[in-house]
Amino acid sequence: MQAQHAYIGTELNPVVHSREQNAMELQDAVSRYLPALYRRAYRYVGDHHDAEDAVQDALLSAYKHLDQFKATAKMTTWLTTIVTNSALTQLRKRPRHPHVSLDDHMSEEQDQFVSERLADVRPSPEDECVRSDMHGFLTQFLSELSPSLRKAVQLRDVDGMTTSETARILGVPDGTVKSWVSRGRSKLKRLMSAR
Repeated sequence: MQAQHAYIGTELNPVVHSREQNAMELQDAVSRYLPALYRRAYRYVGDHHDAEDAVQDALLSAYKHLDQFKATAKMTTWLTTIVTNSALTQLRKRPRHPHVSLDDHMSEEQDQFVSERLADVRPSPEDECVRSDMHGFLTQFLSELSPSLRKAVQLRDVDGMTTSETARILGVPDGTVKSWVSRGRSKLKRLMSAR
């Protein structure tokens, strides 16, 4: 008799009846529109795993707040709004810059790792040391050249000027600059080979 009274009590209670009806509507909407809800979340987050998380969070939230559903709107409209908000929340939680493992492959087709593409192209400390030593030797060897050869080689090879610019600065014809630079380079090679 008590069980019959409880059944009648829930049948008469409009809040319980409404919640049960909303729960059935929610279940029906989820079974019908789950792929569409997933696509909606994916459009916002752009990642399969995040889209699944957004939909799962949205469905959990919808079930928890089922009593807030107003029958003035469709269940699918309500669910779509919750999925959209959940996807936007997922986006806000993301770090501004995605984290990529250095052990990941660049793409499916390539057998190259991210770490290989991010190799440092700057000179190594050893290369910098050798370059510094070479610069010191070059400066020393330049000082052993005659003043005209030293100025020509300095302007052309060290400062990177053109033959015409060098000729204009030194006040000599282009052919003279070419000759001085050629003789200066030859003498520098001999000095460096001896060293």
